[in-house]
Order: sequence, then C-alpha cells, then structure tokens
Amino acid sequence: MAKKSKTQSAETKNTFSLLTDFDIHLFRSGKHYKLYEKLGAHEMNHNGAHGIYFAVWAPNATHVSVIGNFNHWKSNEHTLHARWDESGIWEGFFPGLTKGEAYKFAIQSNTGEYLEKADPFARYAEIAPRTASIVWHEPYKWRDHAWLERRKSLTGKPQPYSVYEVHMGSWRRKAEDGNRSLSYGELAAELVSYVKEAGFTHVEFLPVMEHPFFGSWGYQLTGYYAPTSRFGSPQEFMALVDAFHQAEIGVILDWVPSHFPGDAHGLFKFDGTHLYEHADPRKGFHPDWSSYIYNYGRNEVRSFLISNAFFWLDQFHIDGLRVDAVASMLYLDYSRKQGEWIPNQYGGNENLEAIQFLKEFNETVYGHFPDVVTIAEESTAWSGVSRPTYLGGLGFGQKWMMGWMHDTLRYFKDDPVYRKYHQNEITFSIMYAFTENFMLPLSHDEVVHGKGSLLGRMPGDEWKRFANLRLMYAYMFAHPGTKLLFMGGEIGQSGEWNHDSSIDWHLLDHDLHRGVLRLIQDLNQFYKSEPALYHFPFSDRGFEWVDYSDRENSVIVFMRKSEDPAESLLVACNFTPEVRHQYRLGVPTRGSWKEVFNSDDLKYGGSGQLNTGLQFTSPVKYHNKDYSLCITLPPLAISVMKLHEEKNEFELEAGS
Repeated sequence: MAKKSKTQSAETKNTFSLLTDFDIHLFRSGKHYKLYEKLGAHEMNHNGAHGIYFAVWAPNATHVSVIGNFNHWKSNEHTLHARWDESGIWEGFFPGLTKGEAYKFAIQSNTGEYLEKADPFARYAEIAPRTASIVWHEPYKWRDHAWLERRKSLTGKPQPYSVYEVHMGSWRRKAEDGNRSLSYGELAAELVSYVKEAGFTHVEFLPVMEHPFFGSWGYQLTGYYAPTSRFGSPQEFMALVDAFHQAEIGVILDWVPSHFPGDAHGLFKFDGTHLYEHADPRKGFHPDWSSYIYNYGRNEVRSFLISNAFFWLDQFHIDGLRVDAVASMLYLDYSRKQGEWIPNQYGGNENLEAIQFLKEFNETVYGHFPDVVTIAEESTAWSGVSRPTYLGGLGFGQKWMMGWMHDTLRYFKDDPVYRKYHQNEITFSIMYAFTENFMLPLSHDEVVHGKGSLLGRMPGDEWKRFANLRLMYAYMFAHPGTKLLFMGGEIGQSGEWNHDSSIDWHLLDHDLHRGVLRLIQDLNQFYKSEPALYHFPFSDRGFEWVDYSDRENSVIVFMRKSEDPAESLLVACNFTPEVRHQYRLGVPTRGSWKEVFNSDDLKYGGSGQLNTGLQFTSPVKYHNKDYSLCITLPPLAISVMKLHEEKNEFELEAGS
C-alpha cells in the first residue's frame, strides 16, 4: 500500500469523489456489484465545470496519473490522488476534458517500474492494434420494452431454447470492401433477419469485449467493459441487441472470468504487482492459453468480475451469459502435471475460491436479474453445476452437455455398417441427461484445429454425408435439452471455420446445402410448435424409451412427452442407409398416428421415403405396449409420429 503524508491525506480528503464510504466498504468486502458506476472515466459537471472524473484501483502504486493527447502523453500533469481510506483507489477530476478523449493510466509501481495501462473499466477502446481507452458515455434510447416484459413473464415457464452461435467478425464479410467484417449496424440489418428466418430463439456471440488479438476469437480480453471497437461504438452494439429483441430473439454473450492475457496494457501486473492474478504461477498462470488466472480469493477481484456480469445484463439488456472454461476454474490441477499445482487446504484439487466465486456470481445474478440465464461450459463430471447453491450446486441455469456432443460426433463418424457395434454411444446420454439442465452444443470448438466441418465428418458418398448431417441435426432437436449450433452448420459448411474468412455462403447455390438450411428452419419451427419437445427439457417426465436395443438395425425409438398425453411424439431414428419397411413400433393407445416430421423429405435433399396419410394401430403387443403400428423407416433419417385420433375400446376394429 502506498504511504501517504498527512498533507496529502488532507488534500485528498477534500478532493471530489464519486465513491462513498459505503462504496469502499462494499468494494473491499467483495460485494460491490456496480463498480462501473464509480470506477473508470465519468463525464460530469463539478463546481460549475465540465470535465472527466477518473478512478482506478492500484494499491501498490506510488504515483498514478492520466495520460493522453490532451497532455501529450506526459505523466506529470494530470495526477490522481490516493484515497485516504487505504482502499488503494486513486482518483481525480479534470475540467475541460470531454467524451472521446483517448487515455491511459500511467502507474509508478512501488518496485520502481513505470507502466502504461488501459482503464479496466473503460466503456470504449481504440481500434486494435492501438490500445488506449476512450472516454465514452452516450445515452441510448431502448425500444425493447415489450421484449423485456415478455422475458419477465416467461420466467420459470417452459419455453423452446434454440441458439445460433456467432463469431461477429467472420459471419459475413464484405469481399468488395477489402474482405472486412460487418459493422454492428450492418449486422443489425443482415444478421437479425437471417436468425429470425432460420427460426432460432437466441443468438450467442463469441466474446464481444475488447481484445487485442483478433485470432483469439475474443477469449483473451483486455477491455471487459467495452464492446470491441472493431465493429462500431457501444451505442451501435446496443442498437444491435435492441434489433434482436424487437425481432423477439434473445442475446447471449460469452463471458470469460477464467483467465486474461499478459499484454502490457492489460490487467497483468496492473500496478507492478500481481494484483488481479495469483503471484505463484502454479495458481496464477494457465499453461493451455499462456494467460493468467484471477485470484478469486481477493475481494476486490470478485467485485470487478461480478460487476462486469451486471454491466452487460444491466447496461446492454443481455439475456444470458455463457461462462467460458468453467472446468479450468474448478480444478487446481487442470491441464497440469504432478508438481505443477498447489493442493487446497484439505489436500484436494478443487479450487475452493473459484467455487465460491461461481456460486456467488450465480446467486447475485439471479437475485438481481431472475429472468436471465447463466450457462456453464463445463466438460467434467462435476456434480450439480446447474443445481441451486442451496442444494450444494454451483447455481448455473444450464450446462453444456459435452458428453453428448463427443459421443454423437464419434458415432456419426463411423460407417453405418459398424454402428451396430456402437449402439451404446448414441443411447448412453439418456443415462445422465437429467442430472443437469443440459444444452446440446455443436459449437465453434468442433469445427476448428484440424477437426474439419461437421459435414466433413460424415461418412459415405455425397448423398449419405448430407443425409447423416440432417439425421444428426434432427436427432439433436428430438433429444432432451436445449440446442446450440455454430454458424455455418446450418448450411452444411464443407470447410473448417476460419475466423479470417466469411461463411461459404456460395454453397447455398447447391440444392443439398439449401436443403440443410431448410431442414434447420423447419426443425426450429417444429421445435417451437411441439410442447413435447420443450415442456420437460431437463426432466425424465418428458422422455420415455420405446426401444434402445435394436443394434442389428441401428435403430432407436423413444417418446417425447408434455403435460398433455395427446401432444406426445413418437421418434424413430434409422442410423443406416437401408429403408426399413413395415417396421413395428409399440404405442400406448389405439388410434391413428400421423407423421409430422421426416428428415428424408425431398425438400431437404432426401429420398422421399415418407409415411403419408394416417397410420393405424393394431392390437399387437410390442415394445411392452398393448398396441403397435408399422411405418417405413427412411434411410439415414428420423421420422416423428404424433397421435392423430385416439380410439376407445368400444370402437370398431375396422381400420385398426
């Protein structure tokens, strides 16, 4: 802590401050969740003068000043004063400065080191590779009141949840303009209508927060409170969110409280010491990403992170946060060898401070924003990730179902002739599907680093590859859980994702690729129109096996159910290219059934093996049911049947 003279303390105590004693108490106890209203740069009037108030946490600094074009980047002119309360916060008000000023904090460390740091609370930043912060605050008039009211009214009620995952910089590029990315305004004009037409309920953006290296996809952040300036201003990003809301589409942001990069202008050794991160590299350095791990045991760091979550939900009306790399936070030995990590106080590998932070994050977010959702990207068997904290869970609303994703992609990669030996890979997910509130992710991580595209993993000739892809998507929508698909997957992207290129939109000139897009559009509409598919997404009340043991034919059959038995759906998946005629399915009641979805439809590029008209039951017991019906199972496809008319025991057998 910097030592301050009595003269400095008296002078500082009379300096204007936005911070109250209660603010300081909350900050130091880790309970201040709106620090963005106090720290950073704030344009205001004071004593009749218009200027900028600055405040920054740098407890181990001996001198802090603001540098920028306004003082020719000299560190001896706009000096901040250390507060008298030992909070470690430096502050000052400077008349004459206005919105749009580029600035940094010049910090003299107690080790004698001179640093120039971007403002951790900056609302705006220079366009990379420039790294200064920009004073920014401009009101925005929101027009999404109807959406927010609807969101509030649906809290706790079953609703479809289908997410389109997007990397803003590469969704669509302007080839005629140097292959540049679209701006926020252009995305509002083009992406919103596209997502609406595709039928997704939500869009999820890879991190939009400011990041110096475009190739990090946004996961190495330096500006936690600033939407990246690559695509426009903060207000233009607000307008993009607003446009989605007016189109009745929710917006989820990827959020990265797990690590940060070591860029000189960032959080690393912010005041010359390991302020935000652990000093010991066994706890503070992440070997996978060559980045630094937050010290979750430090109260002020927790205030910084949770305030950041509040900031996006409050100021930008965001509907949910998908928390990145949760597994790396939970385990002290994550991706480390013996001797490269420090056990907790009980000798275990659990990161107790991170666990407490995640619980507090979820409790406070849901306490203040009960109608949003938090989603964990968590890849281990950690118990209770999406269970309430009062029941011992971490408190997330949903969790990515990584096991389902791995098993499904591995199963579909096999030639159908071998699938009968791997039936358990496609059925095993139901064994644990209801232990968490699972989201089924076919995300960006599955189409990078040499993995190829989803279409590229499918076996067989061209027709079979597309049929397999359609089947996998239809199976995902029929499986319990919410859904997520990365951009490009909906058109059958043939190449691996490249963040420096656009999606291969020219593929839509080909019938089979247009068929995949039509399939996704219809699956989204089907999903939203059938309560059986979303009423019980996380409960076994919404699922019943009919047959999971027909290995020889590589067929599985199950039912999806809602509160109303008449809304139940009978789902049959044929994972081989063989058409199976007169395939018998057990059903609970007698009557007539109608096919309501078939991924082999000609309009999708299929072979057109449909079950047209009504299919009538017979009193033949099958699959432990009193009645059954026979249908045609299309090749490499899914058929979904729905009860059209139930008959009671007094009706004639005719037509049964």
